[in-house]
Amino acid sequence: MSEVRSFKKILIANRGEIAVRIIRTCKEMGIQTVAVYSTADKDSLHVRLADESVCVGPALGRDSYLNVQNIIASAEITGADAIHPGYGFLSERAEFVEILQSCEIAFIGPDPYAISKMGDKSEARKTMMAAKVPTVPGSEGIVANPKDGLEVARKCGFPVMIKATAGGGGRGMRLVRTEAEFTELFETASQEALSAFGNGGLYVEKFIVEPRHIEVQVLGDKHGNVIHLGERNCSVQRRNQKLIEESPSPGISEKLRQRICEAGVLVAKSIGYHNAGTVEFLVDKDENFYFMEMNTRLQVEHPVTEMVTGFDLVREQIRVAEGHRLSISQESVRFSGHSIEFRINAEDPDQDFLPSPGKIERLVYPGGLGVRIDSFVSAGDSILPFYDSMVGKLIVHAENREACIKRAKRALAEFEIRGIASTVKLHQKVLESSGFQGGRFSTAFLTNEILKTE
Repeated sequence: MSEVRSFKKILIANRGEIAVRIIRTCKEMGIQTVAVYSTADKDSLHVRLADESVCVGPALGRDSYLNVQNIIASAEITGADAIHPGYGFLSERAEFVEILQSCEIAFIGPDPYAISKMGDKSEARKTMMAAKVPTVPGSEGIVANPKDGLEVARKCGFPVMIKATAGGGGRGMRLVRTEAEFTELFETASQEALSAFGNGGLYVEKFIVEPRHIEVQVLGDKHGNVIHLGERNCSVQRRNQKLIEESPSPGISEKLRQRICEAGVLVAKSIGYHNAGTVEFLVDKDENFYFMEMNTRLQVEHPVTEMVTGFDLVREQIRVAEGHRLSISQESVRFSGHSIEFRINAEDPDQDFLPSPGKIERLVYPGGLGVRIDSFVSAGDSILPFYDSMVGKLIVHAENREACIKRAKRALAEFEIRGIASTVKLHQKVLESSGFQGGRFSTAFLTNEILKTE
């Protein structure tokens, strides 16, 4: 039986919009907050909103937001009894959680076992195979060398995907269409993975042609309860980076929706998962679905689920970490309407999404019924070159998908950003496309239909 406690003060080991998002829920729960910041972020919104703040290092993330020693010291000197990692940075570092446990500081997230089990992609595949969750055909674990990898590829049939076992964000990943290019791409992917993650291990999977990317939001507590809060379609992406997410997923049958959500719960239960997590699947044209990975943290796109369920995921994360049972059962989950999230990034789609850091000269956010903005910047602030390029997220909600698209068009038309390039016009172009409006698009949609050259 898990002991129940009440957190008095939470340190947020992150920055930007997610740090602001967490602080807001903490305030509503009556919990004190501590912001950590780099020297470059000293005037950032999350620092101004928190009750206390501590500088943890210079601008680069590795020297500040990834500086475990400084972050733990900040928790100790401020008397924080828990740390929320947000997403990215330290959110999926099992060794960080183990250090926190030794310091008797609670981690608002899963235990090290679950993080390790799902963090290693090849290990996650083996775990899912044992749990009878459908997985993409491929190697059972890490392949030792290009020769062994090529054998697996021949059995699967080309095209195949080479993936980094410690990977994420598209790094250490290569699509291989023919035998002739396999060895070179294998070695390139391994070097990239080693550089990015300190681990060059790779595995090989059959490439599912033009799949849909559908993920299931799960929640588990320390008492063995696991539920799902529906699924999200994340197929509008470039270089394996999501740009638009929505719930419920368009263009799938109710039978598939039920089956894939049940599979998400099975994945979480198979590793004794507690806290919020996301189980990601690929779905082919025949509605066969395959486990891809599990993200053992809050997702960037979590507001979509919050909008259709009316459920505060951060609040539930905190309650679970305190030892409470889930505040909702599967039977009592209710879904209402449709929601779409647009990632507003400081990038130039006309220049191959070249990052566009710099000072924001003018910024006007949209508003009105069913419009939510999660951001951390205003006019006069700067998007810094040291971190990701996100300006914020526009989330819209309406009674159905058609109405949601209309509301999104109106909201994007109100969005004004000057001084930096952004993805606003790209999102508008997506909304005007028949492929998106029809709801039957794949992960190849953005490249093949929106970004293709005339």
